[in-house]
Amino acid sequence: MTNGKLNFTFMKELDLLKKDWQKNDAFEQVSEKDIYTMLHKKSSSVVKWILIVSILEFVVLNGIGLLFPDDHLPPYLSKMEYYLDILQIISYGVTFFFIHLFYRNYRSISSTSSSKNLMETILKTRKTVQYYIGYNLAYIVLMFSAGFISAILEDPIVSQKIATHKIIYLVLFLFVLIVAGIVWLFYRLIYGFLLKKLKRNYEELKKIDL
Repeated sequence: MTNGKLNFTFMKELDLLKKDWQKNDAFEQVSEKDIYTMLHKKSSSVVKWILIVSILEFVVLNGIGLLFPDDHLPPYLSKMEYYLDILQIISYGVTFFFIHLFYRNYRSISSTSSSKNLMETILKTRKTVQYYIGYNLAYIVLMFSAGFISAILEDPIVSQKIATHKIIYLVLFLFVLIVAGIVWLFYRLIYGFLLKKLKRNYEELKKIDL
């Protein structure tokens, strides 16, 4: 009888323990689902802000460009007006292409329903932003370099001064680096802040996915 009671008590406690485990498993599943929902919402918001910032950047920079019409260009740059216009059109096309990619990433991240797809979209968005920043830095360096080369080749006063003072080459080179550095810091501040948020969300999703 004693052994029967002990067995009965043991089985009862085992059933209670199993029920407790099931409750804990259910709690973990609900918790992970809630975490995913929160991370999905945050990531979608960040990608939306990347899209908004890129559009605002395009509008503001081109609005500033309208304040400096082409008729105020130096003579040596006026000779390059045709090529500058072509570069400008190419720049518009590339910028619109990146804005389109940001929009696609936003649509993709808003409609995804799995942690794996969300993680893939976060990685894709981060790479797109990095390429966008790299393109803008390269474009700025190219434009300033082309302007300086044109001044050296076409403006006799500039070419004479450079022939006399070779250090001007170094000054121009440092100037381009400084401008590129300022632009890089701007992108680092704005887009870098958003990318850090996406990276944190990605790391949290990895924990859930494991």
